[in-house]
Amino acid sequence: MSKQKVLAVLGAGPGLGRAIALRFAREGYAVALLARHKEKLESIAREIDDIGSDSLAVAVDGTAADSVKNAFAEIRDGLGDPTVLAYNAGIFQLGGVLELTPETFEQSWRVNCFGAFLAAREVLPAMQSRGSGTIILTGATAAMRGGAGFSGIAVGKFGLRALAQSMAREFGPQGIHVAHAVIDGQINTERVREMNPGREDHTLLAPAAIAEAYWQLHTQDATAWTQELDLRPAVEEF
Repeated sequence: MSKQKVLAVLGAGPGLGRAIALRFAREGYAVALLARHKEKLESIAREIDDIGSDSLAVAVDGTAADSVKNAFAEIRDGLGDPTVLAYNAGIFQLGGVLELTPETFEQSWRVNCFGAFLAAREVLPAMQSRGSGTIILTGATAAMRGGAGFSGIAVGKFGLRALAQSMAREFGPQGIHVAHAVIDGQINTERVREMNPGREDHTLLAPAAIAEAYWQLHTQDATAWTQELDLRPAVEEF
């Protein structure tokens, strides 16, 4: 079993996924970047390499068991067993129950919940053998309440929260820290800024600030673990 510290980020996009990857890379972690399109990961991989840490970009369909299995086999071969998993994949399509197609609803659940189940199964055996590890699942406001037109994301994120709680209770006594992060607000990304021109930065969650919270979750002493952490801008209503 590799002794190298390895972070796997499934859902390693240009916003939060990138920030998480760079935060851990600065601490000497090798980083496996996973997303549907490998070419979109190349710029992040170069940033990690510039820091001086190893990186590996892997294409994966996070909703397909065989694809996830093959992706993590590639990570184990290239970097070693992940010591930290950040599941950051998510999908949102606004629509009422009568407006969403069955296929869209199912795909939302697969991305927002099922993929985390598949990824966790790939990293947990080595974590059990080691007696340590961290799994952080990125949630959303929709994990706490289902709004009108939000059933697609709410069902998946509710399920993700339940998965986090169940895994924390099952694997916490084995030394594996499972945490669920409720991201209560919009993250400051290029896409969000394009959708909301003129919106002030302080009203959005800074990716680097969220990544810092994830690092703090990972480094918590086992006598005082956080299972669920909610993060929001100071001006966000809740």
